[in-house]
Amino acid sequence: MVKRLLIMTALLASGLAQAEETAPRASVVEADGFTEPLKELKFNPGLDQREFERSTLAALNVYDPWESMNRRIYHFNYRFDQWVFLPVVDGYRYITPGFVRSGVSNFFSNLGDVPNLLNSLLQFKGKRSMEITARLILNTTIGVAGLWDPASKMGLPHQSEDFGQTLGFYGVPDGPYLMLPILGPSNIRDTGGLAVDFSAENAINFLNVAEVSSNHPEVVVLRAVDKRYTTRFRYGQLNSPFEYEKVRYVYTEARKLQIAE
Repeated sequence: MVKRLLIMTALLASGLAQAEETAPRASVVEADGFTEPLKELKFNPGLDQREFERSTLAALNVYDPWESMNRRIYHFNYRFDQWVFLPVVDGYRYITPGFVRSGVSNFFSNLGDVPNLLNSLLQFKGKRSMEITARLILNTTIGVAGLWDPASKMGLPHQSEDFGQTLGFYGVPDGPYLMLPILGPSNIRDTGGLAVDFSAENAINFLNVAEVSSNHPEVVVLRAVDKRYTTRFRYGQLNSPFEYEKVRYVYTEARKLQIAE
């Protein structure tokens, strides 16, 4: 009987010891551990549900009476970009050395400074007009017709001004949102401004490019490919079913900021 009690006591003792070893120990939390993660958060009482709803509605509240047509054009642009434009740009990048691509981009950028200067003058932007004039002189002479861009290295970066901004400067409303085939987002005012800039550039015929382009359409094609090459936007990159709305809102707000600067 005594032996049995001793054996049972030994078994119980070993079982308790094993249970102590296998039982999970309470984790020791350091003083700087995330024991109360919400304690240090500070909430802005102004960002309530109504504020969220207002900001969401503002993103959707863009005058777009031709939305059905614009969406179809947006889809066309997406497919054209995917099947035509980007493969051509990839081929252009593959067969053309980097310094040649850079020279082409600089050349067309220098050409675009002509309407930039005209619109800057129309908006009475004296300082910017002088900077664009200096860019034109430096890049056309030292930069060999704009193939190089010494002006940017001298602290005169490229600045874009178009007739759509000029119209907005004088209070012309933007009008309905408009998705242009291949060219992308715009509106009635900016589309008219685009036509004026194109006409002005042809009339001035800077470096005889407009006249040469009329006889050599490959120059126009090269300029279009370079424009797409230097544009970082890619359809579908927002990874959102509401990409159309986002692009529309961003374009509209960006134009407001460009006009106000």
